[in-house]
Amino acid sequence: MGRPLAPMKSVQPAPDSEMRTTIAAVITAVHTIVYTSDPDATRAFFRDVLEFPSVDTGGGWLIFRTGPSELGVHPSAWEHEGQTGGTDQQFEVSLICDDLESTVSALTAKGAQFAGDIEQAGWGSIARLLVPGAAAMTLYQPRYDSPATAQ
Repeated sequence: MGRPLAPMKSVQPAPDSEMRTTIAAVITAVHTIVYTSDPDATRAFFRDVLEFPSVDTGGGWLIFRTGPSELGVHPSAWEHEGQTGGTDQQFEVSLICDDLESTVSALTAKGAQFAGDIEQAGWGSIARLLVPGAAAMTLYQPRYDSPATAQ
């Protein structure tokens, strides 16, 4: 199950910029968890609708490969163009695509449902994908060069 652990390398104290590079080299992935009231329906959605490849770690407990990732840090309260907002959330999972309209059409054809229409935000075009047994998940086409998909 999984790949063997690589031998630990000794990490020597270094200036901040060098330490960040060293630590980033040992983090190999980001693991995301979706909590759900209906695990079977949620797993089927990720497997059959989104077509994420997976491994069964036992008893139908699927872990999905989700591809490249990025991590953003946002304030919990903000003001932008005269509007204020905030959230009690501490984490959020979003999916990124290259062409939101085509992706929404393809997913809708496979039975996916969305909350509302495509909306425009300063950072991209967004849709709220309804995940069976769980909350809505943001699907978006960024207006910035995503480090997750950079060549």
